[in-house]
Amino acid sequence: MTRFDDTQDFDYLETITLTPKEIVRELDKYIIGQDKAKKMVAIALRNRWRRRQVSDDLREEIMPNNIILIGNTGVGKTEIARRLARLAEAPFIKVEASKFTEVGYVGRDVESVIRDLTDLAISMVKSEHTEMVQDLAVISAEERLLDLLYPNPPAKPNKISEKIVGPADTHDVDDEVEQRNLRTRNKLRKQLQEGKLEDRIVELDVTSESVHMMQVFSPIGLEEMGINIQDLFGNMMPQKRKKQKMPVSEARQVLISEETQKLIDMDKIIQEAIQRVEESGIVFLDEIDKIASGDNGGAGPDVSREGVQRDILPVVEGTTVVTKYGMVKTDHILFIASGAFHVSKPSDLIPELQGRFPIRVELDNLSTEDFVRILTEPENALIKQYTALLETEQVKITFNKRAIQEIAKTATEVNEKAENIGARRLHTIMSTLLEEWMFKVPDPEVRIIKITAADVKERLKEIVEDEDLSKYIL
Repeated sequence: MTRFDDTQDFDYLETITLTPKEIVRELDKYIIGQDKAKKMVAIALRNRWRRRQVSDDLREEIMPNNIILIGNTGVGKTEIARRLARLAEAPFIKVEASKFTEVGYVGRDVESVIRDLTDLAISMVKSEHTEMVQDLAVISAEERLLDLLYPNPPAKPNKISEKIVGPADTHDVDDEVEQRNLRTRNKLRKQLQEGKLEDRIVELDVTSESVHMMQVFSPIGLEEMGINIQDLFGNMMPQKRKKQKMPVSEARQVLISEETQKLIDMDKIIQEAIQRVEESGIVFLDEIDKIASGDNGGAGPDVSREGVQRDILPVVEGTTVVTKYGMVKTDHILFIASGAFHVSKPSDLIPELQGRFPIRVELDNLSTEDFVRILTEPENALIKQYTALLETEQVKITFNKRAIQEIAKTATEVNEKAENIGARRLHTIMSTLLEEWMFKVPDPEVRIIKITAADVKERLKEIVEDEDLSKYIL
């Protein structure tokens, strides 16, 4: 079985050579303000590359600088972590700490986060390897399609031709037949590549779904225990195949998928994915303040918050988690925690957990000027998003500077009167502001929409003045 050349393989960690300043510049494209937080995560990411350059005996001793981001919702905590992971091409998972429970209680097991992170890494690496062998898979699938459209005749000795032309001339007859078959096959290949045979019906063997497994373990299933069901029962229940008729256009995709599976090496993918999790995985623990003791000290009928912290602690400290792909060490996974810490404070966490998050960064609340920049500057700015959406309806929308200023001012005012949800308030305001226009289009009479400050005031005046502000509470 042909596989892609090992020389194509490389250590992607060595390719991440962005300096901290370059990392911050990349984050600036999507996140406004929060310079201190961006600076700290940029250093944490660069430290991973630095660690790779250290000698082997010292490398294992260098622990990641886990970070706690402190700030109100909507100020950019999650976005910083997510963009950092994309920038590093690292496996990334976001979980809410409040969803965890102590071992023995119904709820999510802390170690399941590492299993989910490993699953994501497998998908990421498999996608990369699939792209590397895609061209070879397409060529192989094309050959199989030609076999279906024009099967090669079986090679049989021609006794009659031997008697007529003699044994010496039999090879000439076979060569002529082979050349004729080759010409026909090349003609079909050309038609296939030109897309002239897309609707031709072919019959091929496809894999049928195996019998669904019953979940016999409760409250945690086999997956939670790190057991791969397919590995356990794959040999006992081999995959069944059945004949199915379909057009060439559909058969091509099925065959490309099958050929891709033959070309990629799952053992290598698993090995690389586990390495990527261990060396560059990022876990974002949101709402960590919800499991801090706070004023009540965790008292009450609920599961002990301190108990949840003690279950999280080994994973953050560094342990080995059993997954269905093998053992995964968490020693060098970067953990970024976040929380508003309104009721509690970071010092309310147990001392052991505090020690595993040595870096604490307080994020600033967003001002009116920040909202103006958020609306216009990032590559995924809201105004750019709505402009692109309406362009699909051949409608051009523009906002003058005073309109944008008024939108930002309204967001600040509503955040002060109601719950402060940061930049998320802009989504609600923009949706309310453009509600009528988004409903009207497509309309032949609507081709240009110009939003002014007066339009913003008129459409949002009643709601801003309403003390209930029900439409703004998310």
